[in-house]
Amino acid sequence: MYKYDDFDHAIVNARVDEFRDQVARRVAGELSEDAFKPLRLMNGLYLQLHAYMLRVAIPYGTLSADQLRMLAHIARSYDKNYAHFTTRQNIQYNWIKLAEAPDLLADLARVEMQAIQTSGNCIRNITTDQFAGATAEEVADPRPYAELLRQYSTFHPEFSFLPRKFKIALTAAPHDRAAIKLHDIGLELYKNATGDIGWRVFVGGGMGRTPIIGKVLREFLPQAYFLGYIEAIMRVYNRYGRRDNIYKARIKILVHELGLEEFHRQVDAEWADIQKTFAEPPAVELERISAFFVNPTFETIATPVAIYDDARKTNPAFDHWVERNVCAHKQQGYSIVTISLKAVGEIPGDASADQMDTIAALADQYSFSDVRVTHEQNLVLPHVRQIDLFALWEKLKDIGLASDNVGLASDIIACPGMDYCSLANARSIPIAQDIAKRLAPIERSTGELKIKISGCINACGHHHAGHIGILGVDKKGEENYQLSLGGSAAEDTTLSTILGPGFDADGVVNAVEKIVACFNTIKRDNERFLDTYRRVGTAPFKEAVYG
Repeated sequence: MYKYDDFDHAIVNARVDEFRDQVARRVAGELSEDAFKPLRLMNGLYLQLHAYMLRVAIPYGTLSADQLRMLAHIARSYDKNYAHFTTRQNIQYNWIKLAEAPDLLADLARVEMQAIQTSGNCIRNITTDQFAGATAEEVADPRPYAELLRQYSTFHPEFSFLPRKFKIALTAAPHDRAAIKLHDIGLELYKNATGDIGWRVFVGGGMGRTPIIGKVLREFLPQAYFLGYIEAIMRVYNRYGRRDNIYKARIKILVHELGLEEFHRQVDAEWADIQKTFAEPPAVELERISAFFVNPTFETIATPVAIYDDARKTNPAFDHWVERNVCAHKQQGYSIVTISLKAVGEIPGDASADQMDTIAALADQYSFSDVRVTHEQNLVLPHVRQIDLFALWEKLKDIGLASDNVGLASDIIACPGMDYCSLANARSIPIAQDIAKRLAPIERSTGELKIKISGCINACGHHHAGHIGILGVDKKGEENYQLSLGGSAAEDTTLSTILGPGFDADGVVNAVEKIVACFNTIKRDNERFLDTYRRVGTAPFKEAVYG
């Protein structure tokens, strides 16, 4: 993973010192909340329902074991012994005392972490495939490009006060695990018909109150023009994006209103002008960054691994876990392991300080000290020897993190909702817990089912992209939950369709159970829920729910 140089250390430490002074002035009453708000937001500090919430950046979802240990320390020292992993591969702490925030940021800086640009109208944490550098599917590791873009965009003077927040995701695999078409800019690194590697550029995607799937702005962009072309897009957005209406400020609205053809013309004109003066970072800079992402020293392991195969044959519980949570690795004899943070009845995406410490130790022992955060609110150990999988599984059981439910009904994405968030209209967490408890007994026979829950229209729970999406709204002072079906955030991106009238908290859990029962009745052999829905439409599900 990337290591800070002297410049990185200097700017992060300077930001900590600056924020310490700002907090001191706020506590002393020298700064009003209105004056302090933009300062704290640029350091990832929000004022939520009960306390301050701090969002810490995990660039492209990559953590070292030592960094995870620091996140555990922060949970113990500054929060209530736990933290929440988010759909942007970040981590959030929900009970921060303002006076302690500068010390917290100083602790983060000691392990090369920070909270810069995790809020505000700027380029937010850049995300990518959690399997990057480990999967054989990818044409190259996308993380060096993400790091190059992170360095380029951090404190960029032209893009520090955009019309609205801006989100970028990258992938280099045909199986999209980064939801690139639902971002302001999505980038897919691929090899074209002539064998050249370049970017397919999507623009104008997003969720929120106006969900839109990103459109292809450029089918093939040579790698050499990576940053210049992104700058061209950003300049057009910064110039023409709406600043008079927060609901129309995102780039997706600009692309829609201008039309893709005109937006493309504007970007090409800007890019032509940029190329006259803009110097792409030399290849040596990308090489410098790439050197931090070289493969670990893998062992040469013969296949098959007899101990691993025997364990699967003799232990059904272990076999089920491997089937759901373990994926193929590019190196023979190794596997990619997803650690579910969705134990049935627990809060989706939460991890305790003790759990984080144990995972850090397991990463040291089994995965070259490498940990990843997924946009589905789970963790990944990307480089585990197959011979170690059984021992790893047993140790995960000891800390309650051996759930074999990745991609199943209880692996629910949920935002914090009205339990924490000042923007929420409805609770998300208890709905997710109740649905998981209800569906867990049948989830293995049901198969892949992506359930996603948001507590307000801002869609932090990605409900638009759920096979079953749930949106909580306020209806005459009561929580009301709207169901939608057929969404996907993968390479077959689709937006879900509203099923019908909403439900109260108990009613929505019952309705989801009826939808799943209907699916299990009408599905064909080995058919996913999403495929069945696309085959039959909403009619049978609507009949099952509403009669």
